[in-house]
Parts: sequence; structure tokens; C-alpha cells
Amino acid sequence: MGVAERKERHKEDLKKDILTAAKQLFTEKGFEATSIRAIAEKIEYSPATIYLYYKDKNEIVHALHQDGFNLLMQHFSTIDFGQSAFSRLIALGKAYMQFAFEHPDVYTLIFSMKEPMQHVTDCEKEWHEGDRAFSLLYRTVEECKKEGYFKDLESVGLSFMIWSSMHGLCTLRTSGHLEHMATSCAEVTDLNMDVNTLLDHNFGTFIALLEKLKN
Repeated sequence: MGVAERKERHKEDLKKDILTAAKQLFTEKGFEATSIRAIAEKIEYSPATIYLYYKDKNEIVHALHQDGFNLLMQHFSTIDFGQSAFSRLIALGKAYMQFAFEHPDVYTLIFSMKEPMQHVTDCEKEWHEGDRAFSLLYRTVEECKKEGYFKDLESVGLSFMIWSSMHGLCTLRTSGHLEHMATSCAEVTDLNMDVNTLLDHNFGTFIALLEKLKN
């Protein structure tokens, strides 16, 4: 490997280290409480080094936002797109949950922090990453209609409803609230389920509701 290649690899490795440190600090302390100096100290470099690669915290959180959505799309790419549209819709939901539970810090950063989207708005940037993810869901809903599902429902609103429902379920799980709900269910009903069983039960109930929307 030549000198130029080594320098480029060092540059890319350092950028990854910056993003990894920033993600951890943003998740633990919040965006406002995290400074460029704190990120620099985390990777044992000077703040000036950070500024060689990122103008400010907003650029860092935007880069993390992009990486997070790219990771989500990688999970979606494992789906068998040769199956029926409704089966793909179910698979999208499962892949979304897998992403949320395997990468809870990334999930929180891209879906629960306002700063990434604020940066997109302030800089008038295109939100290609989020648009790709939502477009995949929307197209799947449209294809479900060709199979006889959701014909009396408007596709954009239904797509948002599906995404919002999945987001709520995943957030309850990643925040720890679902564990409490599992205990509460055992106390007030005859359902005695651990958190994973309750998660599967709730997801299955949601899918059953969608199945009833076949004309």
C-alpha cells in the first residue's frame, strides 16, 4: 500500500471513529450536552482535528443520520422480493423491528432525535435516505392493493399509519416500556407473556388487522 492509500485509509478510519464516539455521546448525554471537545476527548484527538472533517455538530449528526438509514435499507435488502406484496409488507415490519432491536442507539438517533431533521430543514437539504425507506413502504402498499388489500384506503395515509404503528411498537421495546406492559398484562388479564412473546403477539395482532382490510 502506497503513502496516498495509507493516508486515505487513516482519514476514513478517523471519520468512523469520530462518528462512533459522537453516536455514543449523543445517545448517552443528548445532542445539546455533547460538545465537539467531548467528542475529540473520546477519540483522544484535539477539537481542531474534528473540524478538519466536520464543520460542526450538525454535520456530524447528519452523517450519522445518513449512515443509520443506509443500515436500515441494508436490513430491508435481505427481504425476498419475489413473494407476494402482503408477505413483503410483513417482512418489512420484521426487518424494521430487527434493525431497531439490533441497533437501538442508531434507531433512537434517527427516529427520536429532532436534530438530524432540523439540520435537513435548516440547510434545505434533500432527505434522500428517509425518502427511499418510505418509498419502499409506499410502493409495497400500492402493490398490496393489486392483490385486493386496502382498496378503499388512501396509500400515503395508510403507509404513514403502518410506519407509525411499527415505530410505536419498536420504541416501547427499546425504551423498556414493553417489559412493564408485559408485567401489567399478567396482572390484569389471563395473558402471562414475557416481553418477546408480548412483542410477537402485538405484531401478529397488527398484521391480523391489516389482513382484514382485504376487499
